[in-house]
Formats: sequence, structure tokens, C-alpha cells
Amino acid sequence: MHFELGDRSTPSSAPEGIWLHVSVWEQKVRVLRGKEPVWEAPVSTALLGCGEEPESHQTPRGWHFVCEKIGEGFPLGTEFRGRRPTGFLWTPDAPFFEQSLILTRILWLAGMEPHNLTTRERFVYFHGTNREDAIGKPMSKGCICLRNEEMVELFEHVSVGTRVLIEEGGNRW
Repeated sequence: MHFELGDRSTPSSAPEGIWLHVSVWEQKVRVLRGKEPVWEAPVSTALLGCGEEPESHQTPRGWHFVCEKIGEGFPLGTEFRGRRPTGFLWTPDAPFFEQSLILTRILWLAGMEPHNLTTRERFVYFHGTNREDAIGKPMSKGCICLRNEEMVELFEHVSVGTRVLIEEGGNRW
């Protein structure tokens, strides 16, 4: 499946219906309906910047879609490994842990353009994190991390197939 972007600098290229825009420069995700923003939240993208190479630990750019939604109904702070709950439940008063855990919900991304077709195999997700203190600045290994409560909200806005545009630049929408 390939979606023609057209001119990225104009809102006329916005898809119909609900879609997501991630601005790496702003460290924000926006939910849009057509050209109209309906929700936004701060995020943390990759510490090593943007890139599409396997094992680069960078956030891939361009058009993607949500290929799987994982974690519906699990408690806030549920840890996932291999997309399965581990039984560990993170809470804000838990001891500090430097590494970002995959918590609460997962929106697994798949690339739609020739340069980002490895996104799914790289296991790039939107997910909640124990490093809520770092939200708003790059810190991930390629994923797009949100505060756990905001991850639940984002999860509710999207469905499998929802389009996602990840751009390095600022808000063009």
C-alpha cells in the first residue's frame, strides 16, 4: 500500500479522516481529522535522530500506518516485552529505571514508502514509558514515546490502518 503525499508543505495533501502527524522538531504528535487538529501531546523520539536503516535506533520518517494495536484493556503502566504483558506494572512512584520500558499500549507502525519499508521489522511503535520525565525531548531507540495516560488517549483515537506522517520539521498542519 502506498499513499501519495504530494507537496508536504501544504495542508492540501492531508488524508481524509483521522490521521497522525509526528513533528520530531517539536517533539509532538497531533491527531488530525483532515486538516483540523483534534488532539495533541508531547512525545519523545529517537535520541539518535531520524533515519530508516535497520538497527540504527533512529525514528523513521515519512508515511506509515498503524498495523497493530496492542494492550487494549490492560492497566495503565503494564509492561510489554515482545508485545506481550510481562506481569510487571509500573507506577510513577516506582524506583527510577534509566532505560525506557514499553508500557500501557502499543501502536505498531509499518512503512508505506520505499525508504521506510523496514519500519515494521524494526519494531517501531508508539508506546507509553516509565521515562515520563524525558517526554518532550529525544530519548528513545527509535520509537515514539508518550506519557502513559496520553498513550491511552492516543490509542482510542486510532484504528488499524490509520495513517501516520513522521517529519523532522515543524508543524505544517
